[in-house]
Amino acid sequence: MKKFSQIIFTLIFALGLLIGCNNSESPVSVDSEASLSEPEVSGLDKASGKKHGHIVIANRASGTISVIDVKTDQVSGTYNLPAGDKTPEPMYVVWAEEAGRVFVGDRANNRVAVFRDRDFSIETTVPAGAGIWHIWADSRERQLWVANDIDKTCTVIDPTSLQVIATVPIPADLAALGGRPHDVMVSRYGKQAYVSIIGVQGASDYVILYSTRSFQEKDRAAVGKDPHLSTPFRRELIYVPCQNGNAVIALDRFTMSQVASIPVPGAHGAGMMPSEKVFYTTNFPGGGTNGLFAIDPRTHRVIGSTNTPIAVPHNIALTPNGRKLYLTHSGATANKVTVYSVSSSNPVPVLLTTIEVGLNPFGLAFTE
Repeated sequence: MKKFSQIIFTLIFALGLLIGCNNSESPVSVDSEASLSEPEVSGLDKASGKKHGHIVIANRASGTISVIDVKTDQVSGTYNLPAGDKTPEPMYVVWAEEAGRVFVGDRANNRVAVFRDRDFSIETTVPAGAGIWHIWADSRERQLWVANDIDKTCTVIDPTSLQVIATVPIPADLAALGGRPHDVMVSRYGKQAYVSIIGVQGASDYVILYSTRSFQEKDRAAVGKDPHLSTPFRRELIYVPCQNGNAVIALDRFTMSQVASIPVPGAHGAGMMPSEKVFYTTNFPGGGTNGLFAIDPRTHRVIGSTNTPIAVPHNIALTPNGRKLYLTHSGATANKVTVYSVSSSNPVPVLLTTIEVGLNPFGLAFTE
């Protein structure tokens, strides 16, 4: 009888292991197709039940943000930045999902405005340096980096506590040559920060790699003039569109060595499809002709380009399902955002619609 009970127990235990193994999540290689698959478009994301979300536009000349409903491509609201000593000048947008906040750099008032993402009400402001330009946060929401091109520093903010962690100067030798910080990216897990330095005397501008612990320079790379940045989550490269170098430079994000140079006229804006199968950049000075380029990150080749109906194609944001691309068109009297259909199977953007927002639409970001 005892032996029979042991056999039954062993069978039940083995069955439990089998069921548990079948229900567990198996690890997937980052290079596999499964890890790069895209969810289908619907009213809700079937995996999470979440709504499509919004695209938030910083209207530099209006002192406002416009919030676009991704499902309808209609502006669902326009919100003022908090009043300051000067007329607010919103530049770029970062969404911190866990903190439930939307951060908007206010260049005129040397601070970052903090909106609540649930209703876009103002929570507070956080001081930064003079000349705010690009801003970015890591996915763990430990550090928000703000490039200050007048002060030639970066302000580092804790997105949760809203305290200033550090003020990081750019390298003294580049500052002496007229360099100033412009674009900034933080790696997925927040271990490295990358800052583009523009305006340096000579043939090259630079990308600086900083430690997010010591805030010291770890390495640098000379690149083309007027560089911008894109750091994919799963690839070991940084993509650096260089507007006045007419190329997108791919750098190894650990060694900062150049891996590829992809010819693209006026390369400026940067946007990576969430699947990381396609990288997009804009031809900023091209007047709309071949205004938006699609690049294969695996082969480092241009897949194709499309004309934009409006000049000055500037900054890019994609929806998390990788099926829509939003593009700001900047300029003192500009007030349009264009929307495109994209996918891994049809990567060259196809125009869907044009949306009217505030004056001089600049940075933009997806929020839920």
